[in-house]
Amino acid sequence: MPSLFRFLAVAPFLLIGLLIGTAGPVLAETLRIGMTQFPANFNPNIESMLAREMVLSATRRPVTAHDQDWKAVCFLCVELPTLENGLAKVEELPDGGKGMALTYRIQPGATWGDGTPVTSKDAVFTWEVGSHEKAGFSNSELYRRILSVDAVDEKTFTLHVDRMPFDYSYAFTHDFDLLPEHIERPIFEENPDEYRNRTAYNSDTTNPGLSFGPYRIAEIVPGSEIVIVPNETWWGEPPQFDRVVFKVIENTAALEANLLSGAIDVISGELGLTLDQALAFERRHGDNYNILYKPGLIYEHIDLNLDSSLLSDIRMRRALIHALDRDAISKQLFKGRQPVAHGSVNPQDPMFYKGLPRYDFDPEKSKALLDELGWSEMKDRFRHNAAGERLTIEFMTTAGNRSRELVQQALQSQWRSLGIDVRIKNEPARVFFGQTVSKRRFTGMVMFAWVSTPESVPRTTLHSDQIPSTKNNWAGQNYTGFNNPEMDELLEAIDLELDEEKRRALWQRQQVLYAEELPVIPLYWRASAFVLPKWLKGVRPTGHQQTTTLWIEEWYRDGS
Repeated sequence: MPSLFRFLAVAPFLLIGLLIGTAGPVLAETLRIGMTQFPANFNPNIESMLAREMVLSATRRPVTAHDQDWKAVCFLCVELPTLENGLAKVEELPDGGKGMALTYRIQPGATWGDGTPVTSKDAVFTWEVGSHEKAGFSNSELYRRILSVDAVDEKTFTLHVDRMPFDYSYAFTHDFDLLPEHIERPIFEENPDEYRNRTAYNSDTTNPGLSFGPYRIAEIVPGSEIVIVPNETWWGEPPQFDRVVFKVIENTAALEANLLSGAIDVISGELGLTLDQALAFERRHGDNYNILYKPGLIYEHIDLNLDSSLLSDIRMRRALIHALDRDAISKQLFKGRQPVAHGSVNPQDPMFYKGLPRYDFDPEKSKALLDELGWSEMKDRFRHNAAGERLTIEFMTTAGNRSRELVQQALQSQWRSLGIDVRIKNEPARVFFGQTVSKRRFTGMVMFAWVSTPESVPRTTLHSDQIPSTKNNWAGQNYTGFNNPEMDELLEAIDLELDEEKRRALWQRQQVLYAEELPVIPLYWRASAFVLPKWLKGVRPTGHQQTTTLWIEEWYRDGS
């Protein structure tokens, strides 16, 4: 979440005013981006929500990231460290193990929006905050793996890490999001335990010194909109829009209406129209737009609270998944464009294992498991146990997302047909992600999506030391509470195995164990639908964790 994985968010819409009517890129006034979620916070390291990433990808740059061709590249840095170029070196650890020293040089022109240069001091400070046990960083594991950070000079820093992972060039920097030391240090040092709640990213969000991308945040209307404007200190190609407005429209059904009314001009696929809406829209209005369907590493699934006495039993989890006809849901709602997921590794990923166990639709097997568990007596259409208790499970997702709600209702119907009283309780995305999921306040099942990068080791979502709690200030993304020693060992081993074939064998066992233990119910692999006007150029969907706004300075209106 990247965090190797990130919560899925929304989609851009653009309302563009033309200033110069010539061929090629022309300056436009306003770009309006519609979003179904408002970020729960704006600190790049606290909570992983893609609504925030849509905004921050336009106002910041990661040290490294995967590009549109799924290749790891530098953004804030100048060159990826390798053993060959000497920027990566093997180091012996005090315990006799092997670690690495990874050196990165910051882009010479990188400057915070208040004119302060981005320096190695920011890297050192970011590590100091992330290493504090109460900082609440989502990927707290990353900061345990980074043993120290040296400021070599003003624009060069070295990470000293405790291992030699196969993806060492970028493994420690994809989620190492620099903080402005000159702004955040006084806040952190005053009360480190409360930094999560006092960060300037939330208390002073429009401060120019928090941004160093092509844009900076200029205005915020909580729950409604975020306005960004060009960052005068940006060192790269200048952006083409004078003003960008991220407009929050929580109900996905309203997005199409806003598009057709002219309130917005573009729907990007991060979380804009759901696939069923996009297919229907294409049938009615396809001649007027370019509509792209981008399959990717977007994993729709249901997290189960494994602390629940009901869901802690593997037989109940298997009964729940055997009760579902996921193929039928995919065909009926998505015309088969969103294939059923049988695990968390996408078939496009080079480490995907075709032989992993699968749970087919088998209502008779589901009934037998429920009977075996003691839920065998039917009263008023629902199953009860010998004590007369009804089999009831709460089921939550983001309110207003029409596609999710349709899927949720279909799943509820299939479960209820077998006597399981599944009760829907949905919440606005900012509450659902910001409180209920991240602080493990759900009692039964929560449905959402993870989006990741190629060959992402799912440590933050599956390792036992990544279970959020009050003790670690809700860091980590293992929201199910899954605790399996073999899984922990596999995640550690995969990360460290440099030999591709040996690593593949470890991946295969990891996928089999995931399917056998079933900490979540896999649903389907999402395809993102991008609805673009024929005049918009430069938008390239990635299909992975990085949002299209990471390349927002390349977007322009074709004046031809």
